[in-house]
Amino acid sequence: MGFLKKNKVADQATAEQTTFMNRHGMSGNQGNKDEEDFRGNRLSYLRNKWVCDKSSDFHYYWTGVMSFAFLYNLIVVIARVVFSQLSDGYWRFAWLFTDIICDIFYLVDMWIKSRTGFLEQGLLVRDLKKVRTAYMKSSQWKVDLVSMFPLDLLAAVVTHFTGRYFDHIDPFPMLRVTRLMRYNRFNQFVERTETRSPYPNAFRVSCVIWYIIIIIHWNACFYFFISVCIGLGSDGWVYGDKNKQSLPDGVNDTLVRRYIYSFYWSTLILTTIGEVPGPVHNMEFLFVTCDLMCGVLIFATIVGNVGSMISNMGAAKTEFQNKMDAIKQYMELRNVSKQLELRVIKWFDYLWANKQGLSDAEVLKILPDKLQAEIAMHVHFETLRKVRIFQDCEAGLLAELVLKLQLQVFSPNDFVCKVGDIGREMYIVKRGKLKIMKDDGTLLTYMSEGAVFGELSILNIPGSKNGNRRTANIMSIGYTDLFVLSKNDLMNALKEYPEAKNMLMKKGREILRRDNLLDENAPEEQRSSEDMCEDLLSKVKNLQIKLARLTAEYTSTTAKLRDRITYLERQLDRYGVPEPDPPEPQPSHEMPKKRPI
Repeated sequence: MGFLKKNKVADQATAEQTTFMNRHGMSGNQGNKDEEDFRGNRLSYLRNKWVCDKSSDFHYYWTGVMSFAFLYNLIVVIARVVFSQLSDGYWRFAWLFTDIICDIFYLVDMWIKSRTGFLEQGLLVRDLKKVRTAYMKSSQWKVDLVSMFPLDLLAAVVTHFTGRYFDHIDPFPMLRVTRLMRYNRFNQFVERTETRSPYPNAFRVSCVIWYIIIIIHWNACFYFFISVCIGLGSDGWVYGDKNKQSLPDGVNDTLVRRYIYSFYWSTLILTTIGEVPGPVHNMEFLFVTCDLMCGVLIFATIVGNVGSMISNMGAAKTEFQNKMDAIKQYMELRNVSKQLELRVIKWFDYLWANKQGLSDAEVLKILPDKLQAEIAMHVHFETLRKVRIFQDCEAGLLAELVLKLQLQVFSPNDFVCKVGDIGREMYIVKRGKLKIMKDDGTLLTYMSEGAVFGELSILNIPGSKNGNRRTANIMSIGYTDLFVLSKNDLMNALKEYPEAKNMLMKKGREILRRDNLLDENAPEEQRSSEDMCEDLLSKVKNLQIKLARLTAEYTSTTAKLRDRITYLERQLDRYGVPEPDPPEPQPSHEMPKKRPI
């Protein structure tokens, strides 16, 4: 019953989270009319409307199915050619059935490719005619068509009328080698799996091992083929009687022994060990020489790839170890006590043990803001829901706040805050346990996972009897992980949401009033000197920006007028415009003065 109750609670939380994300427009599931059409009439939808999206799960799983069909042809075709026992008796019917199944998959794959949409200007093209035309005009359609030529049916007809040409090999399955032209599906599956797998480095290592096995398998088949061409047991190099000595009495030879010895011989050659019988004929010398050269290249490639993958797998550990070594070197140079040094080392060990070596900001900084907010909302939704003052806040504010949550780890007996400290942060307990004590050390209570404290002190609510000071000592009992939201981050986010700020202040006053910690006679607006200084500094910056803009406009206008005057002067000098004559003197209307007698 307890298990069912936990599942019910988990489902309810998931439903609430989905409802919250949809209500605020932060979920990518917007609904799809095509899905409704699909539910209504599936056959009609598949025939007339269905278009495959390359980023969908269906496309990924289908590439996985096609990868198995490709690997079947890659491994089995060459083995059926060389080891004739695989074409006898019931094996023939088993291969015929499997060939038909794979060919059906190949045909269905061509149909799916003709309905696989592509991106045009960032949008998925769903026009069936346009999608089909693009596929028919591409080179991929020609490759897919050639890969489906039924050459193996011709081989079956020839085998029926003429019989087998060789005693130890069956060459007709080699006509299915055209099926290997669908290797692009296998590459797509590998690339998509690397991006989807939570352990990409381990997957890459497994792919390298798989490639090595395939190469050794093909080389083993070539070795046995050359042995058949030269003659089984004709010399010490080819497969012969010496390879049958450990078989039980009465057993001449077996398919398993032939393949295992060929695989063993191929492994020794390609790994450049070379402890095999020496070649005798020219063909044997040529084949061994080519194998040794390929083995050197393959070995160098494998060592390089595996070394690079191992380095990538340990990159995070190496970076974390470098940080710890730097701290240890610093403490040694500054003569830090051994006890404190041990606490620091244990703190680093706790971080690495809980996979907290990298901060969320470092990991998510490559993503755009929208995706960062959506991921952070999914990760921290349960955490934010427990904060009383943030309930019913608008989505934009919450999206900014979740990006500003920082994880801090406190060691045993570390004080998170003390009585009288200025409250500049609020805390949410993610993991661990805290104890609340008075100033004299008296234990009041404990706080565990999900507890929230300090949310009212960062709001500077007018009339709060505690102000923005801490009222208790809070100490970490063991290692405790806390989400921290600073006052500056909250206030910067609230600048763009004045209505949300008023709502938070109102909720905070209600909480203080309920706890009898609110002075009702205090003025509503009680601004601190810090807030006034910040507003004054903001106004000064705005004035500086306006002054700089006006200065730039004045400088630009002056330069333009100067250039204009210079241009006009040059035009006057060029066309020789004469200067205007001075004005003629005007007759005076004053009375003439009398001469003195």
